[in-house]
Amino acid sequence: MSNNDHGITDDIRKREEEYFRRKDRELIEKMRHASDGAKARKALEDETGIHDPAMLKELDDLGFTPETIALLPLIPLLQVAWAESGVSAAERKAILELARARGIADGSVADHQLKTWLEQSPPADTFRKARRLIGAMVEHPEQGHADITAEDLLKYCEEIAHASGGLFGIGSVSAEEQAAMQQIAAELKRR
Repeated sequence: MSNNDHGITDDIRKREEEYFRRKDRELIEKMRHASDGAKARKALEDETGIHDPAMLKELDDLGFTPETIALLPLIPLLQVAWAESGVSAAERKAILELARARGIADGSVADHQLKTWLEQSPPADTFRKARRLIGAMVEHPEQGHADITAEDLLKYCEEIAHASGGLFGIGSVSAEEQAAMQQIAAELKRR
């Protein structure tokens, strides 16, 4: 074997070793990511009381994390606020006050997400899926995970709808807001 052949063999061996080191790192990263995902799903399960893997995946697909799951019950309020294609200053203030009362701290990850949703509406599909997931949470309040009832949510939705108010309180709830509240009530009362 010539010196040149030996150099080629060493080069091939080095490339193989680098290839397998890279594959090992990728595999370790995948395992770490899977472990993090399992921990996040468990945290979502603990926070919501939802045990259905498909629903937990749906929460994950919607972008909810253990840091933002406290926003889930606020989604119907956002739906009412966005019903007229924009969130008024009064609606924004009312939603932020409720968020603070529910323990969402100013500057937290959840607060940043909420403020994003107050500036840009979540997709309609998010509203639909969230209503179903909230329904599952409030369906079994005896499990102690749903710290809000369907009646509370509907009351808060009405408060948001009335927040902007019409002239002297006349016509303060638009047809669009009323339709959004009917959708929310239908999903929550179906349970």
